[in-house]
Amino acid sequence: MLQELIKYLTEHFYVPLYLLTWIVAVIKYRSYFDTPLKYFPMLIIYTFFTELLGVIIKYNNNFVFFSDGRYSWHNVIIYNIYQIVFFLFFFEVFRKVIKQHAIKKQIRYLSFFCLFAYIVNAIIYNPLHNQTTYGHIIGSFILLYILAIYFREKYMEKVPYSLKHNLLFWIGSGLLVFYSIFPLISIIYLLNLNIGIGIQVYFRPLLLTSILLMYSLIIIGLLVGKRKAFR
Repeated sequence: MLQELIKYLTEHFYVPLYLLTWIVAVIKYRSYFDTPLKYFPMLIIYTFFTELLGVIIKYNNNFVFFSDGRYSWHNVIIYNIYQIVFFLFFFEVFRKVIKQHAIKKQIRYLSFFCLFAYIVNAIIYNPLHNQTTYGHIIGSFILLYILAIYFREKYMEKVPYSLKHNLLFWIGSGLLVFYSIFPLISIIYLLNLNIGIGIQVYFRPLLLTSILLMYSLIIIGLLVGKRKAFR
């Protein structure tokens, strides 16, 4: 039993990492409870349970969504739903923080466009058994666009508090790390580009490393963030 637990934690290190992030987020909640990130701990614990449920469905035959044995291991629907929630959450967070009124309005339209892209993707490819890859890619690029605007605003503004104490800056940096890689790998798989097995074997380690960096940056932000520096 102990060996199985160690093997599980080694192969799925990101699951306890999500739990650790949530614990830190709850402990430091006072530093951002009245900001657009006030529901952030809920998103993190949702992330944790999504990944935990996904692993259980994949490896435990007693816990399945579909009675048909051919699909008993399919867990993709929970990730499809999760990714929509994740994107819409951060679109709204940055919409509230970004100061330019025209950009705020633009982000709202982009949020609807992202949701529309997921709906179309779900119509074309059954989301119960297929990744909504088109929606993931479109949502990723929208998020990168919003992050670029946010970081530009932070670079241009003059305020008394350093960005190193701004929680959203650290979260944005973490998002930038992961979503600079995730859509590119998704596009490669979507287009079925023949880039060689020798290169493809690095995709999963690359994604896992980006997850580790993303949540490490988030944890750092939670630890060093100050309420007055949030912007």
